[in-house]
Amino acid sequence: MRGAEGFELPKQKRVPAMTIQTKRQTTDPAAAQVAPSQPATTHLPPLTPLRQLDTCRLIPSRFAQVEDSVLQGIAQDAKHLQELFDLDNATNQRLVGERGGLPGIGIDELVFGTPNFRIANAAFTYPRPEGSRFNDGERGAWYCAFEVETALAEVVFHKTVEYQEINRFDDCVDYQAYLADFTNEFHDLRGQKKFAACLNPRSYVASQNLADQLLTQGSLGVIYPSVRRAGGTNLACFRPALVGNVRRASAWRVKWTGTPEPEIESLTPV
Repeated sequence: MRGAEGFELPKQKRVPAMTIQTKRQTTDPAAAQVAPSQPATTHLPPLTPLRQLDTCRLIPSRFAQVEDSVLQGIAQDAKHLQELFDLDNATNQRLVGERGGLPGIGIDELVFGTPNFRIANAAFTYPRPEGSRFNDGERGAWYCAFEVETALAEVVFHKTVEYQEINRFDDCVDYQAYLADFTNEFHDLRGQKKFAACLNPRSYVASQNLADQLLTQGSLGVIYPSVRRAGGTNLACFRPALVGNVRRASAWRVKWTGTPEPEIESLTPV
């Protein structure tokens, strides 16, 4: 699979539906039978000072259009628009979090008044219900890659898994890249064989357990090798205030046309 810029992404394999096991799923007896038990982590990964500029996070472009509300296009008049805003305010996870209404993250941890602060806050207030590699379903994290190729490989894999579940590969998704800078100490899984279970391509159980321990002890986040692109590096930042200088960068189009291997096109003018 080759992108428009000439770099190659790993070939996507046909994977069974629901292939990634999470800690939440292991509470179900049926899930526990198919998920191998993971030993408790008794030691934490080492800390590494990191100064990394231009890390890349990709989000669907439809979520990046924050300048104007989509509600304006369907409101009949000003009163109707206000009613729609009230309904949105009551159900929007980011807004609920910014009012201190979420159990997993407090208002004192979120950021306000900085460029693209809504994008940063959304990463922590809109976790997947089952969680991701280093977070549970109550508190998100800012996931980013050191390389845009790695960021693309990550989103392509997870989106392809969704299409595998319905056995249909026919879609086109635009992604907006956001860059951010980091200068802090993070726990580092690179070269740490004892934490190999946390990099299991098919299970988040060990990594979510580790994230629980790290958060409890005040960790800022985790640097880890990408499971989806050999040689790539990712960062899961646990603290919104550390996501520095968030700004828009390139845009990408990923198109599936009947196979698990999508076409990738840069939408950013050269």
